[in-house]
Amino acid sequence: MSLTRPNLRRADIWNMSMGFLGIQMGFALQNANASRILQTFGADVEHLSWFWLVAPITGMIVQPIVGHYSDNTWTRLGRRRPYFLAGAVLASLGLILMPNAGMFAAFIPALWVGAGMLMIMDASFNIAMEPFRALVADKLPSSQRTLGFSVQTVLIGIGAVVGSWLPYVLAEWFGLGKSASAGEIPMNLILSFVVGAAILIGSILWTVVTTDEYTPEQLADFDEEDEPIESNEKASLADIFKDFANMPDTMKQLGLVQFFSWFALFSMWVFTTPAIAEHVFGVAKGDASSDLFQEAGNWVGVIFGVYNAVSAVFAFFLPKIADSLGRKKTHAVSLVLGGLGLISIYFIQDKYWLLLSMVGIGIAWASILAMPYAILAGSIPAKKMGVYMGIFNFFITFPQIVNGVIGGPIVKHLYGGEAIWALVTAGIFMILGAWAVMRVNDVDATTQN
Repeated sequence: MSLTRPNLRRADIWNMSMGFLGIQMGFALQNANASRILQTFGADVEHLSWFWLVAPITGMIVQPIVGHYSDNTWTRLGRRRPYFLAGAVLASLGLILMPNAGMFAAFIPALWVGAGMLMIMDASFNIAMEPFRALVADKLPSSQRTLGFSVQTVLIGIGAVVGSWLPYVLAEWFGLGKSASAGEIPMNLILSFVVGAAILIGSILWTVVTTDEYTPEQLADFDEEDEPIESNEKASLADIFKDFANMPDTMKQLGLVQFFSWFALFSMWVFTTPAIAEHVFGVAKGDASSDLFQEAGNWVGVIFGVYNAVSAVFAFFLPKIADSLGRKKTHAVSLVLGGLGLISIYFIQDKYWLLLSMVGIGIAWASILAMPYAILAGSIPAKKMGVYMGIFNFFITFPQIVNGVIGGPIVKHLYGGEAIWALVTAGIFMILGAWAVMRVNDVDATTQN
């Protein structure tokens, strides 16, 4: 007879996910500013999505491998925590070096250095992120998993708000330079990335120090069909392909939901800065060196912070809403609101009205970060939690790769170089995700509080 995982105190749930605050702060700095940095170094708007391809490609490769090995190893730090720490160190180096890519210009074009740092950062974020998802499923009983993923969403929101707003705050409140010569990055942006690196390391260390892990033997007691893991010698990378072929039906159904959702998100992250700069601020196409373009970039950081702040607040209510409506309906409604928020940007000329659009996007973002994982966790065996959480990342990275390949050409040839239409398309895809989630079989729906 299998034992039941004990309920954890709320403080323990917060501690085990604290690292997500730093990870998402780094992600927010990347999402809000990578296109701006790459354009400053000389990238054309129609090529931005190609540079962003390095992020999902590295995630597709890294997350299943990390999940596989974290399932099948045990160290003095446990099986998930070593990956937190390694990912944090590498991501911090990427954060520091990306806006300083110009210092390598004597050896290699700054644009390519910046793109390389984007790859290193995203690979490292993925090394750290996947084990956090698996840790929630490792540590929490089914009745607390929606709460666990919602707490992660709150911390993600807080970290993203700080990361998104930091360049604006350093410039407007502390007077750090927000403009620079052509081809150079403003000081407020450089310092923001340095601060993000420091907080990333600190928050990961918080989780490593305050959180222990169940041993393989304890996990086997919780899940009687599993056998204790004795060593990683029994495991092979080829097992990943077997696991992929045998993924549960619920996971396949969620894959379509994730495709629509993350195709939309990728468009938003890549094209919001040029779209807002041209459509709202009146910046001429291709002008990435003017002060007005930098002002638009800072404002994009502000509104991205707003949608992340909304997601952090909404995440507090997600467990209760999901308990009342069910996880599928909760996610569907959230995605519809996010889609409408994206589409509404087309009709806005005043930058302050963009804040209203971010409310819907923030609600969708909160749900995207919690509901699919809460639904998924109940459909996969505990001994495969890490690898399936990693494989599930395929359904996040694949739509981004598709978008990365076709998004730029579509903007150039179909939308006449007007990036705003990429955001409208993103809104439509988000609504399609709401349609798809209602066709998912939530096998663990009876214990979703």
